[in-house]
Amino acid sequence: MRDTDPELRDLLRRQQSVITWQQARRLLSEKAIRHRVDSGRWQRAHRGVYLAHSGPITEPQRWWIAGLSAGEGGPALLAGSTALLICGLRRPRDRDDTAAVHVLVPDSRVDRDMPLSVITHRTRHFPREYVRSPGYPPCTTAARSLIDAAQWALTDTAAITLVAAAVQQRVVGVDEAGVALRARRRVRRRRVIAAALADAGGGSESAYEVEFVRLCRRAGLPEPARQAVRVDRAGRRRYRDVFFEPWGVHVEIDGSQHMEVRGWYADMRSGNEVAISGVRLLRFPGWAVRHRPDEVVADVRAALTAAGWNEARHRAA
Repeated sequence: MRDTDPELRDLLRRQQSVITWQQARRLLSEKAIRHRVDSGRWQRAHRGVYLAHSGPITEPQRWWIAGLSAGEGGPALLAGSTALLICGLRRPRDRDDTAAVHVLVPDSRVDRDMPLSVITHRTRHFPREYVRSPGYPPCTTAARSLIDAAQWALTDTAAITLVAAAVQQRVVGVDEAGVALRARRRVRRRRVIAAALADAGGGSESAYEVEFVRLCRRAGLPEPARQAVRVDRAGRRRYRDVFFEPWGVHVEIDGSQHMEVRGWYADMRSGNEVAISGVRLLRFPGWAVRHRPDEVVADVRAALTAAGWNEARHRAA
């Protein structure tokens, strides 16, 4: 059979021109396969996996190669940040398409040599409702993918950024991701992910402000006012999240919406207005108040001291 055969052509189209030895043998003789490889019409992508053209490998083809390299039992499921890309997440501009590919396989599957760019994760329990359908290549649902991507991220900051991006881009809903999180018994950085989801849903900013005030008390800092009113140059009333009025130190605690590109310039203009008024402005993401309190306290203490606050006198009082 030639590559123009309808069954072979359909398979290659569905799998982005990636095919395993076992799949090819069902449609072609061993000699025909080897001829295609030796003549350069096909190229070896990995052991037992071929690319049915001689050109460069695209990112979707890398995904298929990763999934099909897992061996017997069908392709592995693409998961985590890789599956989020398949579900529609837009990659940050400073990231290229050579990032690691994450795959999820049953714990019982025999280990195979995988391509160097592939990270294999194992699971004992995998309900079928977490398999995205329809869609190729096979991957986990957006909700499951987000929870996995966040717990596999290298840092808390990277996990929080992923959650914010996935929700903002409407790849997954907050409620849907929350259900997936609660359904898992073991999840690394569960509290961080839960807080990030709450923040992405827009319900955490006032809670972060309350937590910030408590943080100031525990650290021996002056207690600030919340939602203090100021009037900008255009005569509009603006509200400061947290304001240490005697020292002119203004603290903004940003929720996830401030991470959106379309909000950056507005935030910059707002910050400029504060600076023009002569007030010192500090900005922290809400998650830093909860997960990096020492850093937040250190910055606030430094700003207050630079503005004339005397810590020794404050403690004596």
